[in-house]
Amino acid sequence: MLETEWQTSSFCGGNGGNNCIEVRSGAGAVQLRESERPEQIVTATPDVLRALILGAKAGEFDHLTR
Repeated sequence: MLETEWQTSSFCGGNGGNNCIEVRSGAGAVQLRESERPEQIVTATPDVLRALILGAKAGEFDHLTR
């Protein structure tokens, strides 16, 4: 288990942190969870998360929201 605190983006707005992705990292791993479902945690390496973010920025997953 990671020792760091969960962080939420300031872009989540002023709704008390609902409907946000929360992130924490340490020991060579990054964990993600939704604020609405904190018991469901996804663990990845920093390289895997970086590839996901770069792919999203490049529009590789845009077809999933159509």
